[in-house]
Amino acid sequence: MTPIALAFLPLADSAILVAAKEKGFAAQAGIALDLVRTTSWATARDRLVYGQVQGAHMLAPLAIAVTLGLSQHPAALAAPFKLNVNGNALTMSSAFAAALDPDPARRLEDPVATAHDFAAAIGLHHRKPVVGVVHRFSSHALMLRYWLAFAGIDPDRDLLLRVLPPSLMAEALRAGEIDGFFVGEPWGSVAVTAGLAEIVAAGTRIWRRGVDKVLAFREDWLEANPELVDRLLLALSQAADWCDDPANRAALAALLARPDYVGEPAERFLPALTGQIVPRIDSAAVDIPDFVLFGREATGFPWRSQAAWIYSQLVRWGFAAPTPESLRKATGVFRSDIYRRALSAAGLPMPGASMKLEGALEVPLAVGSHRGPITLGPDRFFDGRVFDPEDIEGYLRSLKA
Repeated sequence: MTPIALAFLPLADSAILVAAKEKGFAAQAGIALDLVRTTSWATARDRLVYGQVQGAHMLAPLAIAVTLGLSQHPAALAAPFKLNVNGNALTMSSAFAAALDPDPARRLEDPVATAHDFAAAIGLHHRKPVVGVVHRFSSHALMLRYWLAFAGIDPDRDLLLRVLPPSLMAEALRAGEIDGFFVGEPWGSVAVTAGLAEIVAAGTRIWRRGVDKVLAFREDWLEANPELVDRLLLALSQAADWCDDPANRAALAALLARPDYVGEPAERFLPALTGQIVPRIDSAAVDIPDFVLFGREATGFPWRSQAAWIYSQLVRWGFAAPTPESLRKATGVFRSDIYRRALSAAGLPMPGASMKLEGALEVPLAVGSHRGPITLGPDRFFDGRVFDPEDIEGYLRSLKA
């Protein structure tokens, strides 16, 4: 058995890593998988950069930021596998949510109206709202900025964005230190169950197939260990299919509930895993079947166009300079070539291209692949925009119009 250590954070989207270890997929691939529980994304980043672990459950934008030298410790990272899409939600205090549409289901299903309601609610709040984010280079933070800017909100002027570890968000809300937070499950459901807050927006309703977490390696380690990487990615692909099977939801929730993984009651994970989101403690569940995806629709495939969208947002908000070299480095983090190499021997269908228009699909679409058709799900942005990775300058100009 070949040992490999991966850092992870206590979130529902660590599911594939947990399943790979606990359901034997890693062992079947000859890997002794050691999952290292970590509290903050900064710590996970440091463990990876300084070689304490070989890989890490990581925010996709953070992997790109580290590679671009925007984060504290620059290093070339590579992400050959996506661990999930979506799975996060914006949860606001009950006091703030009272200024929004009183129907919690309508808020989730109409992100355009909710964005405008949120803008109006800012002026009614007793202070500039403080919204928790897990890292400034997180998928959720970029999605929050994108969503609020649509309604004329300047997230750097009209809000205070405070960085906190995911597991501390609910307690910070209880203490009055923040007014809400955008984070992966189960932490939104934890706050709702405690009667502290309401889920007012779901990431999947802002970008239907929004990239969230990846498995990241140091690029030099990945290149030096191709055979081990290939075995690990095959095990993760099998674990992803297991996680997406409805028959395994209760078992997956029980695994995540263990104290060495997330350590919350199993029922806290079921809203995300089943797509039955309870936005307020006294409300009925809202059906969001694509709230989080692990394996279906080739979720694990690292589209370089999604890395390009992340880069466009880093440029938009002044985090990165718009240079051809920065774009090359950013898109190069998503290693679709490694994904294909690792999984081609298993006969799995996979996309033939590495780039696509993001946000162009309103309905599921069957597309050709190297080993048979793949159905890609709707990937619309809530505002109807389409991102063309070949015209980032034009895209950014359109956002200013």
